[in-house]
Amino acid sequence: MQPLSGKTAFVTGAGGGIGRAIARRLARDGARVAVADIALDAAHGTADAVRADGGAALAVHVDITEFAATEAAVAQARAGLGRIDILVNNAGWDRVEPFLDNTPELWDRLIAINLKGPIHCCRAVVDDMIAAGGGKIVSISSDAARVGSTGEAVYAACKSGICAFSKTLAREWARYKINVNVVCPGPTNTPLLEQVTAGAQGAKIIDAMKRSIPFRRLGEPDDVAGAVAFFASADADFITGQVLSVSGGLTMVG
Repeated sequence: MQPLSGKTAFVTGAGGGIGRAIARRLARDGARVAVADIALDAAHGTADAVRADGGAALAVHVDITEFAATEAAVAQARAGLGRIDILVNNAGWDRVEPFLDNTPELWDRLIAINLKGPIHCCRAVVDDMIAAGGGKIVSISSDAARVGSTGEAVYAACKSGICAFSKTLAREWARYKINVNVVCPGPTNTPLLEQVTAGAQGAKIIDAMKRSIPFRRLGEPDDVAGAVAFFASADADFITGQVLSVSGGLTMVG
């Protein structure tokens, strides 16, 4: 039997990049997957890929910055696929620039997507998990949360907040047999990374990243998806409140 057979997963930001890899991996492991994204066409693309692999998927439009919209998306997923057993908070956004050049509007957008969004999602799914007698929540943070990152001050603050928020939920919700864990990717080959490192200077940044990673390569979305699949599985039933770096050894913080 597949390890996630009979489970329903709600994956945000699943229209591309890491989110698409996570959705496809969870589906291969047997889960029915709600492919949630603000870009509905991209969500349909992932759902089609999941079905082509033989899995079950439903594309769902969601704006995680709005709690009511998040609740509505979860309700749609529940109606189409069943009660939510697994939540993956993957959706995120960033713009790399020095903090002195930031605007309050940028701060607000970063916080709304990267911090408030996962908070909204956790609250929207937890009643399902309590009713089921358990569940798995995995949030995608960043190694920037653990060690900081030049040009990503507010983004790093949000991602660090996700780590602390998840550890607190892990303590509060253990009584409901809900596991809450965090995966922190290092530099990963995604469209978002390409976007924030565009141009000649960006190419130098990517080259420097590769040289600083012991494995001498960027991460790939499937590297992150494997870690998420582990946390979502029964193999992680006694693991909660943990933060796992998937960075090829770029950061090794105790």
